[in-house]
Amino acid sequence: MKPMTKFAPIDLAPRLPGTDDAPSSRLDVKMFRVADDPITEAQTDAEIAREFIGNGELSAKSIANSQKELYRFLTWCREEAKKTLSQLNVADLNAYKEFLRNPPPDWISKTKWPRSDPRYRPFTGPLSDPSRRQAMIAVKGLLAFAEQTGYLRRNPAALVRNVRTPVASRITRYLTPEAIALAIETVSKRVPDSPAAAQRRARDRFLLIAFAHTGARLNELVSANMGDIYSEGKNRWWLDVMGKGNKPRRLPVPADMLEAFRAYRETFGLPPVTARADRTPLVLSSRSRAVTRLTDEAASEAIKNGFAEAAGVAARQGEADIAASLRHASAHWLRHSMLTNHANNGVQLKTLQDTAGHANIATTAGYLHKTDNERHDEIIGSILNEDAKKGR
Repeated sequence: MKPMTKFAPIDLAPRLPGTDDAPSSRLDVKMFRVADDPITEAQTDAEIAREFIGNGELSAKSIANSQKELYRFLTWCREEAKKTLSQLNVADLNAYKEFLRNPPPDWISKTKWPRSDPRYRPFTGPLSDPSRRQAMIAVKGLLAFAEQTGYLRRNPAALVRNVRTPVASRITRYLTPEAIALAIETVSKRVPDSPAAAQRRARDRFLLIAFAHTGARLNELVSANMGDIYSEGKNRWWLDVMGKGNKPRRLPVPADMLEAFRAYRETFGLPPVTARADRTPLVLSSRSRAVTRLTDEAASEAIKNGFAEAAGVAARQGEADIAASLRHASAHWLRHSMLTNHANNGVQLKTLQDTAGHANIATTAGYLHKTDNERHDEIIGSILNEDAKKGR
């Protein structure tokens, strides 16, 4: 029988600057530097996990979720794979993905005991595909961060496919133009109580406008640099992004997005105009004095917070439908919304396909639909027109 200490707590609480780490387990065994010029002080797997969690501007709930997923993963590395992060390969990560589908009985407890309790277990049962997908997103985020900071020499997770989940053929997760406008207005009206809060307001406003106008995926926008917004003359502005399969795309940038971009730069002490060679991250963290790229998770959380604020405003205004949609919305809804609204406005599907980066135009066609109210009015209007022609 395996010792019950296999589920001993791992300290994944983000550290405040100047706080010393205390060793607690084999996960804290010091490792050699794998990069000549690392940009992290982390020397153990637990330390790099703490730094990764603390690097994002996450809510308490998101921090707790990240800690849960990374505790599971680091414990699996130690107890099942018996490897450190630097020793993992692609096969190991695919094995962990399958491990999540059906964890062993000694990893499961139907009762959610506190982590300090000897009866605590990481799982209450097998994970669904959506839950496995979220778990692997956290793992892949950690390993990407570890590589980018020089803690790891290479990132095997980059070669691991995401967990596939069923996708509805008809896209229904979208926001009306009125709901999007309310979200932008609500974020714009935030009253900042510090320079960092002013930076977040300008950045979050830019993010909402950018996602709504370009239809970019979350990672595409967060991975871009300032110099990727540029003009080639004739007042045509573009945003370059790297899409799925490392396929580059150029997305049109309208005037209000450009204005939001310049205002956002100024709050971070940057000149409003940049150059193509500017490699400054497009989406900046407001919590670091150094220039730091915001993580995907933190960017997603920022968008959701803006939607939640706007949902409260809509509810107070008596707009129950808008409030309900905003409460459930995420950054990806803005991608759906951009494509849906343009499709309904008559933009050709081939244009939308190229803008969205869809390999198959059938995927783009899934966005061509009307709201139930519009569909109702159009059908009833057609019936009335037919009756009028017949002289009824």
